[in-house]
Amino acid sequence: MDMRQVNGLRAELAEFVADVFATVPRRDQRSKGDCYLRGLMLDGRRKSIQAVAGRLPDGNEQNLQQFVNQSTWDPTRVRRRIAERMVGLIGPDAWVIDDVSFPKDGTMSVGVAHQYCGTLGKQANCQVAVSVHAVTDTASCPLQWRLFVPEEWAHDAVRRRKVGMPKEIRRREKWRLALETLDELATWGLVPPVVVADAGYGQNADFRASLADRGIAYVVAIRSDATVHPHHAVPVAPPWSGNGRRPQPRYRDKPSSVAALASAHGRQAFTEVTWREGSRGQMRSRFLTLRVRPAGVRARRLAQAAATARQGSWDGVLPEVTLLVEWPEKAEAPSNYWLADLPADTPPAELIRLAKIRWRIEHDYRELKHGLGLDHFEGRSWTGWHHHVTLVTAAHAFLTEQRLSPKARTPASRSIRYWTPSRAS
Repeated sequence: MDMRQVNGLRAELAEFVADVFATVPRRDQRSKGDCYLRGLMLDGRRKSIQAVAGRLPDGNEQNLQQFVNQSTWDPTRVRRRIAERMVGLIGPDAWVIDDVSFPKDGTMSVGVAHQYCGTLGKQANCQVAVSVHAVTDTASCPLQWRLFVPEEWAHDAVRRRKVGMPKEIRRREKWRLALETLDELATWGLVPPVVVADAGYGQNADFRASLADRGIAYVVAIRSDATVHPHHAVPVAPPWSGNGRRPQPRYRDKPSSVAALASAHGRQAFTEVTWREGSRGQMRSRFLTLRVRPAGVRARRLAQAAATARQGSWDGVLPEVTLLVEWPEKAEAPSNYWLADLPADTPPAELIRLAKIRWRIEHDYRELKHGLGLDHFEGRSWTGWHHHVTLVTAAHAFLTEQRLSPKARTPASRSIRYWTPSRAS
């Protein structure tokens, strides 16, 4: 956005800031929040504090540095209000769990380590954050963030002290951070209609079981080597000899990989389905749905523990879910796999639409990163990172509101589009 467009939205922005920053105690801090959001929304390739301050007539670099890096305002309370406001506006079809990486130089930025960097597609020096997004086919918004703490930061007292990392923060696997985020959002009165995630989460039996324990439906990607039993398989206990413990019921046939199971059905079993209208026409491919029982030692132990906790015993039956497989027309083999804990009569087009809805958050990341400077923060502290991410989320939420709200009738509002690269400096 240029300065004219930003100025055309000053009244709407003032109302937005007054609401989402209502928990920020001081008026001057709320004013700095308004200033920072305007700087983030203005055209420009860099959205560091120095660059943001330099683009605004009322921008004061020292004041903004203090507001982002040292000020004590609580970012969680601001994010809560953004989440409440955006869930009400968007009316999400699903919540998407994902993680995003921020390439970094040096070793002192909070949480930075040599780890897999999705942005670069390889191991690199970066920070990683887990995020939860409210999503429809037409809009989306981040609801909450968790910064991943690598193992090397868990016990490095020197670095932790320098960046101000709270003592209670320890290393937690990304799937656990995602669950903790869902639990926190639930305390805010926000519950997902269904959770969608990639194979980094979906392949994990503990993650799927934890969602089921919380009564949260899911559609999650899995790898082709995930193993399952057909839904009609029945566990059988061998005859008891009368000595020792009675044999546990088990599935006597070995489970098959989802790739082998899908290939065994052959191309003729796949049906072409259209699930939504894309920018270049109808989105369609060929799919197969099967009812299956996810296998594996961990899946079995979790099912046994859950059944025993509920009824005191277990009959050996593994939970039944839907396997969704995609085999594109010109592909030599199936390409994508999902497990869905949704009613068995869910229409295939709806199941596929949910499985594919992760595409929507790519709009989030394009705008959050390239348009609003999510990964441009140059500070090192825990507080600064969380403040910056919260402010970027607020800017993104405001722009999303302006694109969606029927009240947004100003010329500036109508001109807002999702971010595309420009030559602006």
